[in-house]
Amino acid sequence: MKVAISSDKFEYLTENSLECDSRCAFVQTSLNTRYLKDALSRGAPAILKPAQISHLFGLDRIKIVGITGTNGKTTTASAIYSMLLDLGYKAALQGTRGFFINDEQLETHTLTTPTLLNTYRHIYQAVRAECDFFIMEVSSHAIAQNRCEGIEFAIKALTNITQDHLDYHGDIETYREVKNSFFSDSSAKIINKDESHAKFNIANTYTYAVDESASYRASAYSLSGGIDAVVQHFEQTCTLSSDLYGLFNLYNLLCAIATVHQLTQQDLNLVCRAVEGFGGVSGRMEIVSSDPLVIVDFAHTPDGIKEVLNTLRDKDIVVVFGAGGDRDRSKRASMGRVASRLASKIYITSDNPRFEDPSSIVADILEGIEHRDNVVIELDRKKAIEMAIENREENEAVLILGKGDEEYQIIYDTKFEFDDRAIAREIIAKGDAS
Repeated sequence: MKVAISSDKFEYLTENSLECDSRCAFVQTSLNTRYLKDALSRGAPAILKPAQISHLFGLDRIKIVGITGTNGKTTTASAIYSMLLDLGYKAALQGTRGFFINDEQLETHTLTTPTLLNTYRHIYQAVRAECDFFIMEVSSHAIAQNRCEGIEFAIKALTNITQDHLDYHGDIETYREVKNSFFSDSSAKIINKDESHAKFNIANTYTYAVDESASYRASAYSLSGGIDAVVQHFEQTCTLSSDLYGLFNLYNLLCAIATVHQLTQQDLNLVCRAVEGFGGVSGRMEIVSSDPLVIVDFAHTPDGIKEVLNTLRDKDIVVVFGAGGDRDRSKRASMGRVASRLASKIYITSDNPRFEDPSSIVADILEGIEHRDNVVIELDRKKAIEMAIENREENEAVLILGKGDEEYQIIYDTKFEFDDRAIAREIIAKGDAS
């Protein structure tokens, strides 16, 4: 994709050598260096490194916030964005849900972290909109591929490090090293003190925690019917109240509070109060129906599934889930093991199988389940959701996991219209009408 830019020597920038010509310069990154000769042969007027163009996009005129972690990136980034807007700042948000400026969605779902030039383009749009802050989710792929090159972060935040994307990184040790490498510099950092695998440069670091002593700590909390907590920051305290569910969301909100407090230096009570205006993220613990209780969530890792199921441990849980095809196989058995320990009934189905045989994916999940009396295999995801809702007992809650607010299912390389939330509502409405 060409990006129009004002310069004496060229009119456009691109990361794709095929787009180069006498008016379009080539931005050389760690991913496209092998195409350097091709760019020159097509007449590129300049070969530029990210550090040479960052000023053209106004990266020095806005405070950039990077959020990484296995789980919770989207919720935490969205909470920070919402809180900054409620505190009267102008802000932009880039992540899994798309690209937003000042409460307006400009682009829909995309990569968690787009290509470097796309991120620069988004930052430029935010600068032109006079935003004070640019909040971005940073994936492990983006860190490994140096897709944040040239970006100086005002602050970086870590949610957690569990297991994901081992299909790309190879093993859990490498994955952890990649995540932790994001925090090896001396920029300001917000780190989860309860995350035992976090390694970071202690310079300019603030921490948050529930169990350990930290710069920001939930010294008391209740998770009954939402989140109520007392947040302690050295001698200061404030109260936190949210309609979100679960201990994992308490961590997400603590991270958001710490980040916003350090960014703005606003009174801690004002920052905590801004949390109340954040209603959560679509497809993350989204209540589709209260009676019967049906919840849709994006959880697609062993730890993510455990945290979501533990949120409703006072209820009997019927869980519907699968695993994505052509992705990390090593986590599938663990997903099955976690579900079998915490759910009363399990419906294993298809997720986004891509080019994998859905039956093989299910077989991998079943390896983690020893006792299968309460397990139903139904590869048709719509039918599995229907069975879970229609066959539930009076006291059971239905959790549909893995896809969240995705509005499609990927089979081979084709996206078919499919929304867990819409399917569930349709089934419930049909049941109410009969």
